[in-house]
Order: sequence, then C-alpha cells, then structure tokens
Amino acid sequence: MIKPIELLVIGGATATGKSELACHLAKELDTEIISADSMSVYRGMDIGTAKPKECMKEVRHYLVDVVNPGEYFDAKLFEELSLNYIEDIRSRGKVPIVAGGTYLYIQALLYGIEETPEPNWGLRKRLYRIAEAKGSEYLFKKLMKLDIDYAQKIHPNDTRRIVRALEVFLETGKPFSSLHRWGKARFRFLGIHVVRNWDTLSKRIEERVREMIKGGLLEEVKRLMEEGFEGFLTSSQAIGYKELVPYLKGEIRLEEAVIDIVKNTKSYAKRQLRWFRRQGWLELNMDSLSVEEASDMVLKRLSSLQTS
Repeated sequence: MIKPIELLVIGGATATGKSELACHLAKELDTEIISADSMSVYRGMDIGTAKPKECMKEVRHYLVDVVNPGEYFDAKLFEELSLNYIEDIRSRGKVPIVAGGTYLYIQALLYGIEETPEPNWGLRKRLYRIAEAKGSEYLFKKLMKLDIDYAQKIHPNDTRRIVRALEVFLETGKPFSSLHRWGKARFRFLGIHVVRNWDTLSKRIEERVREMIKGGLLEEVKRLMEEGFEGFLTSSQAIGYKELVPYLKGEIRLEEAVIDIVKNTKSYAKRQLRWFRRQGWLELNMDSLSVEEASDMVLKRLSSLQTS
C-alpha cells in the first residue's frame, strides 16, 4: 500500500510568488507553514527578506523571527526544528507545507544532513579575507581539489557556501559533501517548483527592490546597524542588506547600492533556479496561472496522490 502524502514542499527562486501560493494553499488545506528561508529566521529583518506579514496574521508560520541577526543558525538546526514541527502538525491531522527558496535547508530536511562542526569564526574570517583579495573563484578552485562533489553543486561565486565547505574540511579533514545524504527522501512528499520566465522574473526582482527601498529598507538597515549588527549585515548571505551598508556610511551613492542589490539578487535567483529544476518537481509557471488556478492544480495532484 502506498503511503499518503506526508508533506507539501513549495520552492522556487525569489520573487516567483511561492509565498502567495503557499499562503493560499495553507488556507485551503487548513494547515500551517514551515518557512525554508535562511534569512527569515532573523528578527528585525522584515523588509529585506519579504516576510509574508499579512499571511502570518492568518496562517501560523514556523521558523520566522527565531534568532537575532548574527546568532548561529544553520541547515542542521533547521532540519532538527522542522522535523519536530512536522511531527506536531501531522499529529493534528494536517499536511504541513514547507515553503521557501533556501534549497540547502530543503535538501537537509528531505534527505538529512550529519552534524557539522561549530563555526570557527577566526578561520572563516581569514577565508573571507582571501575571497575579498583574490576572488571567490580562487577559493572555488581550492574546493574543487578538496571536494569536487560539493563544488559541482554550487556556483563559483557562492562565497558563503565555498567558505563554509573549506572551513569544515580544514576543521575535520572530511569533505563537506560527505556530511550530506542524497538518497531516498525521508517523507513521501509533493514537490512544487514555482517558476517565471526569466524576463518576467528579472523585472519582478527589479520592482521588488524598488518597493523595498520605498517601504523603508534603508531605515531597517540603519536601525540594525545602530543595534550592533553591521558585521552580520555585511556577510555574503545578507543580500539586500550588505549592499546598503556602504551607502549609509557615505561610501557609495544610493543608485549604486540598488544596482548591486538587483545584481546579487538575480545571481542568487539563477542558483535557485538551477537547483529546483534538477529536482524534477511539478512546475507551475505563474506567468500563465493565477494563484487560485495554481492552487487548484496542486490540490488536484495532492488528491490524486492521496488516493493512489
């Protein structure tokens, strides 16, 4: 007998509309959402992470606003917490929804990830300094020699993941890829990949960045800097924040900062697209579907799988 669907996973690149779809489905299914967004876990980072504040008033969300900027949070912790939330939601007869674009978190949840060593901040800073001086591709070539399996799964400009993989190798002597499991999923899940045509997505990213600036992103970054989080805001993962710090310090013009946010967001979106496309999930092109139509398609697929 085939097990029923235990989990609904909605992923995709930034600005594709996955949060809107997840919210609509959560209401239709009377269920709850686990956020798979590595930046939404941080308190006070609301505008730049596009937290679904309106949806959160109606649908319970987990793993949003759980730590302060700069506090340690990684894929392993996401996996452990998510497993607990999934068990709780399912114990109440609901199908949990996992929604977000942080593919490493989704990978860890579906397939598992071994315990990774605590960060070595001194080593990490040295690696970042090397990346700044010689470029990310210099470190990427080092990683290719030490852990080609993991290197082939990430982009040569993905400094954060390159540095973490090198840090783990230098700390443990083990390739970072050896800590990941890539076999059979631990859940019977329905995976949804929300997509847009690139031209449309590119314009949506540009418009989203402009709306964030109008909506108070500068004030948000300034407040976080005043609260002592500048070091975290300038880390490679804080897209939308790190680019505004030089502007607020009078080092560049606002127009330059906005251009950098758009460029870095698009680069990240391309990495997201590559990962989700490889999963072979059900693709929903939101350029040709309304949220209601896409939701109906998911519900029909879910119903057919539940009764198969």
